[in-house]
Amino acid sequence: MNPHTPRILVIGAGSQGHAYAEPITRLGLGEIVGVCEPISWKRKDFGRKYIWGISSRSPLPHEEFEDWKDLIEYEKKRRERLGAGEIKEGDAEFKGVDAVFVCVLDELHIHIVKALAPLGLHVMCEKPLATSLHDCIDIQATLTKEWEILGKKTIFGIGHVLRYSPHNILLRKLVREDKVVGDVVSVEHTEPIGWWHMAHSFVRGNWRRQDMTAPSLLTKSCHDIDFLMWLLCSPGAKKGSMPHLPSLISSTGSLKQFRKARKPRGAGKITNCLSCPIESNCLYSSKGIYVDRLLNPDDLDWPLKSIVPEIEDLYTLQGKDIAKNRLLEVLAEDYTSDVPDSEVKQRSWYGRCVWECDNDVCDDQVVIITWEDDPLKSSDTLPQAGTTGDVGHLDERGAKTAIFHMIAPTEKICERRGRVYGTTGEITYDSDTISVHSFASGQTVRHPTSVAGKGHGGGDEAMAEKFCRAVQAVTSGEMTADVAQRYWLGCDIEEVVRSHLVVFAAEKARLERVVVDWKEFTDEVAVAE
Repeated sequence: MNPHTPRILVIGAGSQGHAYAEPITRLGLGEIVGVCEPISWKRKDFGRKYIWGISSRSPLPHEEFEDWKDLIEYEKKRRERLGAGEIKEGDAEFKGVDAVFVCVLDELHIHIVKALAPLGLHVMCEKPLATSLHDCIDIQATLTKEWEILGKKTIFGIGHVLRYSPHNILLRKLVREDKVVGDVVSVEHTEPIGWWHMAHSFVRGNWRRQDMTAPSLLTKSCHDIDFLMWLLCSPGAKKGSMPHLPSLISSTGSLKQFRKARKPRGAGKITNCLSCPIESNCLYSSKGIYVDRLLNPDDLDWPLKSIVPEIEDLYTLQGKDIAKNRLLEVLAEDYTSDVPDSEVKQRSWYGRCVWECDNDVCDDQVVIITWEDDPLKSSDTLPQAGTTGDVGHLDERGAKTAIFHMIAPTEKICERRGRVYGTTGEITYDSDTISVHSFASGQTVRHPTSVAGKGHGGGDEAMAEKFCRAVQAVTSGEMTADVAQRYWLGCDIEEVVRSHLVVFAAEKARLERVVVDWKEFTDEVAVAE
């Protein structure tokens, strides 16, 4: 193995942890050497697949941790012992790591990333960066401060995987570099969540309540907002290019479908699907979705593993009936009105009636981002707010609009679609094809796109690869962290936070029923911090 191949520890052995570990292992991009996961079965399963294999040996001290705090304490003590000469860097039982993937619940990101920052490790954090505006800014400030203390920067990645899929990279090239439709006038982009996916994750599951996590625009669609910012705001390929910052942001949205007012009368007061008189005819029956529709040997991963983590072993080792019975056992779990809310929100209730849940996040939301003319006088001149100039020299900085729609009741599950309207043509895209229509020729050219891996159109695999390449470039001395960050990941912590700020500005607009001025909003954030 290449001596500069990064040694990686994964915090969180859920579906996203596997989504990154699998291609890293398969493609030899890095060596997965440790896992941190509180659920024993998930931790052991992850370790067998990527770290210690199916051998009978016990995991080494650095290979598994139950709590992320144990990991931090272990690494601090390891370094103390290393400095004291008690152990050597090459000792097999006390090896360190180069990078950490943070794939835990969103609300834990702030604590883990801040704890990792002083250690000087390279970090890839799953999206969103944090669940509040304050915490996002706090992470940026902490990283910047620790880089100054350490005297060097480290690679920091975020799970905004849409910008790394082959499909979207081609789309951006066509729009920004090839200018196949001239200057962009407007973009419409839709994220169809999927009818049963919404019920699983945002009605019954972990992301159903704002006080537990954050608004669904952040937890589900922050990488869609990032995609639009990457497509329309991020600097171009020219040296010295500056971001074209938005001017106005507005949003409307609410919880429309999954609320008690829409509960079918035939269901009565029943709160669990398995005891409901209309269960067999209900579209959102948990039995109908998880047992009848999804329980099959070809796909025993998400979402079934989020309900019964050991479902794959049960099915393959003990048979479908055993797996089915265990699944039904979990789906039968419910709570009454006497159970304190503090207990209810501590876990997911996948058998609960979708019209009787404690969910409050939007299942339908529209965000409008508006840009005004903001020309640069020359490549080395910073853009000035409110300036005007020759429209013939706007160079991608002309007025434009992006409309984003997050919608739950859809046939497609997370298969994005949209249109780009330009001055000389129009682009339509979905998850498989990009079609470019020229006004001049009247011809439409289709661009089929390749997909590497399953997650997010290959974005999961591509992002993991680019992160590992960036880390390897730094550890080998080939590049500084600054250069590797920009070359491989294409963005820095400032751009990461900027995309999150758009989400929080949109939520402010939605809740307060106002149009948010971007400059005023960011100035207020800067003053507050």
